[in-house]
Parts: sequence; C-alpha cells; structure tokens
Amino acid sequence: MSTPHHDLYKRYLWATLSQDADAVAGFFTADGVLEAPLVPPGSAFPTCMQGRDEIRDQLTAYYRRPADTERQVDVPNSRYEVHATADPDVFIVEIDTAFTSASGPSTMSLVQIFRLRDGKIALLRDYFAPDAVAR
Repeated sequence: MSTPHHDLYKRYLWATLSQDADAVAGFFTADGVLEAPLVPPGSAFPTCMQGRDEIRDQLTAYYRRPADTERQVDVPNSRYEVHATADPDVFIVEIDTAFTSASGPSTMSLVQIFRLRDGKIALLRDYFAPDAVAR
C-alpha cells in the first residue's frame, strides 16, 4: 500500500540511485541534516552534512569519485520496507541492497531514519556498514 512516506522514499531513492545531488538536496529542509553515524571521519562518504547547500556540495563531490565498476546495484533484487512510527513526521526504512559483481552476488543491509518537517527531510540518519564505501 502506498503512503506519503512510501512515495517520498521512492522519489528519494530514485534521486540517490541516479546520483543527482541537486535532486537529493531538494528533499531536505534548508537547514536539513544528513548523518552517517557509523562512517568514520576521513571516509569518502561524509559523516555529517548540514544544510541543503552542504548536502548538495558534498554529495556532488562524492558522486564524482571514480565509480566502483566491480560492484553494481541490482535494483530488481534489492528490497526495502517503509515502517511508520507513532510520530507522523518520523519513518524508518529497512533496506537490503543487492549487488552483482564478478565475484558473485552480495547484499548490504542498512537502516535509514527520516524525520520530516513540512513534508521535507529535516534529519536523515543513514546507518550502513562503513566498509561499504571506499575511503
């Protein structure tokens, strides 16, 4: 069943898969925050981005890195589940991203917690394995 949270997440997911930093940043409030709490400082993926402009700039730089041609996202075999919470402005997404590579298929499981304000993302905490991104 489609819900406003599900619809927002699908659009957000497409923007991230398309590596469209402008579109991703557009989902956030002007003072929105994107955190990756498990990622250590100095990694390729920023641990914290504050404000729509910084989110856009940091993701643009991240997306411009050389692509990992060894591993590709297998969209048809990936899955996600959107969970509502008691707070109508908070939802959680469980994600199993499937990958294909020369060494065979693999899956990365992660959780994202979204806090909304006026229909935009005010805070996104992205919990994924830090070794899933290049340093």
